[in-house]
Amino acid sequence: MAIYDFQRLNVLFVEDNNYISTVFETLLRQFQVGYIETAKNGAEAVEILKLSGRTGELRGLRDFDLVVSDLLMTPVDGLLLLRWIRTGKESPNRFLPFIMLSGAADTHYVAEARDFGANEFLAKPFSAESVYKHFLQIIDYPRSYVATQNYFGPNRRRRDLPPPGRDRRVTQESNIAIVYSADRVVKPATPTEVWEFRLPNRLKEKVAGLGGGDGGGEIPFNLLEEAEAQLQRAALDFTEWARGYLTKLSRLCEQALEQPSGRRRQFDEINMLAHELRGQGGTFGYPLISIFGKMLYDATGASCREDNNMVEIVRAHIDAMRAVLRDKVSGDGGMVGRELLASLKAAIKKRMTAI
Repeated sequence: MAIYDFQRLNVLFVEDNNYISTVFETLLRQFQVGYIETAKNGAEAVEILKLSGRTGELRGLRDFDLVVSDLLMTPVDGLLLLRWIRTGKESPNRFLPFIMLSGAADTHYVAEARDFGANEFLAKPFSAESVYKHFLQIIDYPRSYVATQNYFGPNRRRRDLPPPGRDRRVTQESNIAIVYSADRVVKPATPTEVWEFRLPNRLKEKVAGLGGGDGGGEIPFNLLEEAEAQLQRAALDFTEWARGYLTKLSRLCEQALEQPSGRRRQFDEINMLAHELRGQGGTFGYPLISIFGKMLYDATGASCREDNNMVEIVRAHIDAMRAVLRDKVSGDGGMVGRELLASLKAAIKKRMTAI
């Protein structure tokens, strides 16, 4: 196998959570990624990428090899950022590899990311190994890009196997226009026309140097071990970060109870905080935080009730997560974890019966 040198990579990481941004950037440095730039949301990332397209005009700017972006952000989320990269007139590289990162790894979010042109979807909670494997997927097994009147991005079919039933998509090579240059990307003229871009694997050439060949590659194994150890050390800071989020949730509950109606703002914020907790717990050794966070996220969606009973359901989730952090209930928690989950479900059932 070739030994990959990630020091040659330039990566843009987009994340609105400062704690996760720091953790992920540290993880990439453990992989010895040569250059990392961070953005707090999609709007900031767009401005960075616009400048990167002017590397020939301004010294000190870099072309990016890869974008890793969170999905749910304001004012511009990961999907809008991805759409701009794939279709925007000012995009510096419409073929730029893109990994979508999110704790909302539900089927419809994954499908949206795919249909906007993501190369890979990395679910939170993540591990050093899962991040590394997604990097290797893009380097070793890049999908060709296709253009139709309604889509531009990586081929959404990973294998040349037809789906069950009638295949309505163009699949015969005789019906596809093969393009070997990325210099000019325009929309095909007819709805049935498909262009497939077969381009050199520049990313692999960059990280493998002269040792690329046709096979796969890897970084030195000790780098992956050190990256996993770094994530374990970050778990010490996670408990303080999570307690801060639980405090915010408690304040939102108090605010909701102070007003008899018009609580949508509080529940929207509760839902977003639950999304963050859902995504992070398992990364730092507390999968029960991810489980309880997902339960709270599902319970407080746009169609949820906004009465006092729902506020008490939120509080029950807060109490369960505080118990996990207080007692350092790691892993599945064994008997303690099962008791916490049963207690939370009982509290939810009680309040739901009262609604």
